[in-house]
Amino acid sequence: MNISLKLPTRFSSLRLSASNYHKFSFHEKDALDLLKQSSLAKKLAIGKLIHAHFIVTHRATEDNVIETNTLINHYSKCGHVHIARKLFDRMRHRNIVTWSALMAGYLHSGSPVEAVRLFRNMGDLRPNEYVLATIISCCSKVGFGLFKEGIICHGYAFKSGFIFHLYVKNALIYMYCMSSDVDAAWRILESVPGSDAYTYNSLINGLVEQEHVNEALRVLDMMVIENLEWDSVTYVNVFSLCSRIRNLKLGLQVHCRMVITGDFDYNTNSNSDEFIVSAIIDMYGKCGDISLARKIFDVQKTLNVVSWTSILTAYLQNGFFEEVLKLFSKMDSTRVRPNEYTIAVLLKSCAGLSVIGQGSSVHGRALKGGFADHVIVGNALINMYAKGGNIGAGRIVFVEMIYRDCKTWNAMINGYARHGLGKEALGVFEEMLAVKERPNYVTFVGVLSACGHLGWVQDGLYYYEKLMNEMGVEPGLEHHTCIVGLLSRAGLLDRALSFMRSAPVRWDVVAWRTLLNACHVHRKYDLGREVAEMVMQLDPDDVGTYILVSNMHAKAKRWDGVANIRKLMRERNIKKEPGVSWVEMKNRTYVFASDDCNHPEFAQIYEKVRELLAKIKALGYVPAVGSVLHDVEDEHKEDYLSFHSEKLAIAYALMKTPDQESAPIIVMKNLRMCDDCHSAIKLIAKVTNREIIVRDVNRFHCFQGGTCSCSDYW
Repeated sequence: MNISLKLPTRFSSLRLSASNYHKFSFHEKDALDLLKQSSLAKKLAIGKLIHAHFIVTHRATEDNVIETNTLINHYSKCGHVHIARKLFDRMRHRNIVTWSALMAGYLHSGSPVEAVRLFRNMGDLRPNEYVLATIISCCSKVGFGLFKEGIICHGYAFKSGFIFHLYVKNALIYMYCMSSDVDAAWRILESVPGSDAYTYNSLINGLVEQEHVNEALRVLDMMVIENLEWDSVTYVNVFSLCSRIRNLKLGLQVHCRMVITGDFDYNTNSNSDEFIVSAIIDMYGKCGDISLARKIFDVQKTLNVVSWTSILTAYLQNGFFEEVLKLFSKMDSTRVRPNEYTIAVLLKSCAGLSVIGQGSSVHGRALKGGFADHVIVGNALINMYAKGGNIGAGRIVFVEMIYRDCKTWNAMINGYARHGLGKEALGVFEEMLAVKERPNYVTFVGVLSACGHLGWVQDGLYYYEKLMNEMGVEPGLEHHTCIVGLLSRAGLLDRALSFMRSAPVRWDVVAWRTLLNACHVHRKYDLGREVAEMVMQLDPDDVGTYILVSNMHAKAKRWDGVANIRKLMRERNIKKEPGVSWVEMKNRTYVFASDDCNHPEFAQIYEKVRELLAKIKALGYVPAVGSVLHDVEDEHKEDYLSFHSEKLAIAYALMKTPDQESAPIIVMKNLRMCDDCHSAIKLIAKVTNREIIVRDVNRFHCFQGGTCSCSDYW
């Protein structure tokens, strides 16, 4: 295996390979220079060859400080910090460079706690500015609880005068930004003399990470006013800022600056690197201009995993889930290997399409590629299985994860809540608190939703009124809407309406529709008419509201009300969206529309539906003909109900999987499930002894043994 490397001038013509290395002899300094070059280029194999050379020439002993320091630096930069630690532990004498190299290795390998622990064991050896900058950088890592250590280091830097070294100053600025202490970061910037591009890069990066976008824009203004030279890191940070605030105009201006200054050649892509290209694509994607993102991608001469993942992410963020999967097939054909971020994007696309079969294939690929232990992949897997209807598989992924972050817990809590498994969701929440993981805004949306599914009013109000305040989470519209749902489900409709009128919130149509649905379920038709008017004012084109109000009139036998709704729909040219359901089997998706006769096996499917309906009628099933809006006889209404899309999909799945009683049938539907289908599927699940999961536009329904997980409230 030949390894090319930019070598020092005196042996620049040398071409190294494992087979010819023994033919060459090096001067001591040459070997060290070559090792340093291989460290910069992250060429692990060359470093190992030189390490072997040192061993053979007895220059890798415990007393060879310079050589061992260089080896520690090499293995640390190549991502093999465990080998560096072994070399460190064997040394009899260490200097400040030894400690600094290993600490930097721990920092860049994602083990800041180990670096700080090493720092504490330095004994009488005084840290220099490099060590101090490294440890402060470790303390800036979020989630490791090292901020107090960083404050102590700040005090030492001030006392020793190391704070006047630019890299110490920059590290402190970044640390305070990451801890959301923006005032402290500004004080250091303004009180400590000397700044460079890296100073402003650290400040913008930290402010963007912590979502202090106004302060980040202020720093950008300062850079422009002071006419500072921008480097590649500056451009990456500024494009990241544009992405965060979704400011396409600013992004275009920054892009134009690159072109005008010659930092980025649009046609040849010279003088640019993969991170800038990735940042530009990401910016256009997040700002909603996918065509420009694709244009930048298409003009690249060489495409690597970063470029591919950026464009896949752009398509994902704009809802083009199928395009993500198609584009990944092209990436695969170029033999560019995906990384953990690519896998996460694919899983999110599968979740968006609810194609659990394809998602399972990606899961297999993640296991084979060694990506399954990455937190970002684990989180995406939980989300994919939860949205695909297999919450049990999501739980298995959750349990097997070695590392978890707040998003992991949120994915599991919200996944359970979405499936109506409130007790399980709250159980995970208790686990989260037990391990001292701090819940955030998204966590409490899942928790309050779980309380709503269970009808636990007092528990929900406790979380909303007390615990959120203790955790420092400001209630938002989603939390308020969950409280409306909580009170509504418990039948406390007047209290829910009073809450909506008194809360200082600008309610959206979702909250009012939640209350309207509760009026329908609890048969509070007078209040329902009042709420329906509010919903129709907010969203006059929402066909679901008209259908719901019509059904309310039908249940109350107010046929004049049904007629008025039909007339209103005709006048406003509002048509009911056709019901469509789909079921996935063996990595193929089968789509059915209501009264669908286009399927090649439609005769057998219809016969299967009739067979199932005959069986469940013996158990007491009566078609809910009152919910049919068509002005036809009851007999025809029954025929209309019989062949709704979800019934066709379930019948087809039962035809094709007759012997798989242990496997659930998972059906997706684009509309709210009607009362008749809900009643019928409960009994179909009972007579067939199968678990049937249906996800409609509102939630998941798990039918088993004649019952549904929603407890007939949806």
